[in-house]
Amino acid sequence: MTQLTQALWVSLPIPALILSGENTILELNPAAENFMNGSQRSLLDAPVWDKLMVDAPLEEAFDRVRKNLSPLFINDVDVGTGERPPVLCNIQVSPLVDNPELVLLLLEPREIAGRLGRSMQSQSAAKSAIGMAEMLAHEIKNPLAGITGAAQLLGMNLSNEDRELTDLIVAESHRIVKLLEQVEQFGNLRPPDLRPVNIHDVLERARRSAVVGFGAHVTIREDYDPSLPNTYADGDQLLQVFLNLLKNAAEACKPGGTIRIRTFYELSLRLRRKDGSGGTVPLQIEIMDDGPGLPPEIESDVFEPFVSGRENGTGLGLALVSKIISDHDGWIAVDSVPGRTVFRISLPVAPRTEETT
Repeated sequence: MTQLTQALWVSLPIPALILSGENTILELNPAAENFMNGSQRSLLDAPVWDKLMVDAPLEEAFDRVRKNLSPLFINDVDVGTGERPPVLCNIQVSPLVDNPELVLLLLEPREIAGRLGRSMQSQSAAKSAIGMAEMLAHEIKNPLAGITGAAQLLGMNLSNEDRELTDLIVAESHRIVKLLEQVEQFGNLRPPDLRPVNIHDVLERARRSAVVGFGAHVTIREDYDPSLPNTYADGDQLLQVFLNLLKNAAEACKPGGTIRIRTFYELSLRLRRKDGSGGTVPLQIEIMDDGPGLPPEIESDVFEPFVSGRENGTGLGLALVSKIISDHDGWIAVDSVPGRTVFRISLPVAPRTEETT
């Protein structure tokens, strides 16, 4: 491959493989390595059907592609590897012009597109709902302060039995004020002060806070890729995100449970920015817990405001997390089953011009 061709091949955000006439793997890009959970060394020259399990009769399809020298498209096919659950994919098979015996196999996971769409819808819904809630919060706090003060004055001249009722009014009023302050926090969140940030420095600050506080009853394990480049972010806002996710994970775990923080590099996801341009978000952070999992009825809506799986939960923490990550041109998703919940954040790499200034 030429240098430009090699760069394009490596940058492809979806799994791509070049197969021989015998359907063995001659080349594969980094996205395919990630999808197949293997290295080039272990995958090259292997029969593709030993490494991919496809719910479609593709061997005959490959023969037709080579014979007719025309591409073939197959939509909505389950593709697995034997080591991971099948993923719904669109498949494209094309002959190579210079050598029609060779074919290019492209896999487009529908899972990524579907989750991305839900995530972007949640972010849009969050911004609309938060704008309305912020206005209401401001209007509600003033009369609520009057109610609280009146209840405290009444309680001074009541019997102990009756004072319990005024104490309840005061306590519930304070709880509502805290909720309203969280709502206002969305509107008051300043634009991120973007600069090169080492993800692991921020994660370690969050981990240390968790270990001596809300996460003291669990084990927190780190699985960091030390080679990751810097991201372009507001360190304080990222710290807020990581603390929120770790706190949720700790609350989901029983005493003795385990939280795992993992970082790695993956080029398989691209996002369209607010200005219409596209960009990769290859820096991956996963926070995984072994708690009971999210209720299935709220998993797809968990980043929307006022959706919570906990009793007395406000449903604002994850909506704030989603807003912060969106403001950083990143992406957040969740995958939850009983015994394993994973929140995954994808962030961009800091521009080289910023790294050198």
